[in-house]
Amino acid sequence: MSLAGKRIGFGLTGSHCTYDAVFPEIKKLVEAGAEVVPVVTFTVQNTETRFGVGEDWIQRIEEVTGNKAIDSIVNAEPLGPKYPLDCMVIAPLTGNSMSKFANALTDSPVLMAAKATIRNHRPVVLGISTNDALGLNGVNLMTLMGAKDIFFIPFGQDDPEKKPKSMVARMSMLQPTILAALEGKQIQPVIVERFLDGE
Repeated sequence: MSLAGKRIGFGLTGSHCTYDAVFPEIKKLVEAGAEVVPVVTFTVQNTETRFGVGEDWIQRIEEVTGNKAIDSIVNAEPLGPKYPLDCMVIAPLTGNSMSKFANALTDSPVLMAAKATIRNHRPVVLGISTNDALGLNGVNLMTLMGAKDIFFIPFGQDDPEKKPKSMVARMSMLQPTILAALEGKQIQPVIVERFLDGE
């Protein structure tokens, strides 16, 4: 299967430290011929961290995709009935957004886009980045892993010694994960060593 001509939503949540790993993968989707529709949470829009300013990241994703970022719940809702996606990606997916998604809360443009996609029985691909995947958020992770139409970029512990409950997706596996999800399959193995040699 090719990604050429596929319409892929790409949601960014507030794990700013992960953006440098995500943006090359967005560029690869565009180079593969996909139309990438960026969607950003309010946290992305309004937060300044040591990793950068929100508006700069939004400008960057708009430049990479060639599309204006969807930045409101109202503007994300039509991705369900009027302008459906072939696939919705959320990467990085923070623990905060993961817990909301697992409990059917829709308080951000990204979560609305995901809900709209599930409504159409199209795949939602998640790339987690959370410090408590093996802690209190573990129940939410398992809820989403067992849900229909939801697929995961393979993930693993990123720093078992200093952050033993933290897990992060291997973002370099985004494209093969999407291709499998479009066929209704979860790429395997889903739990992996976080870092490959040289990554």
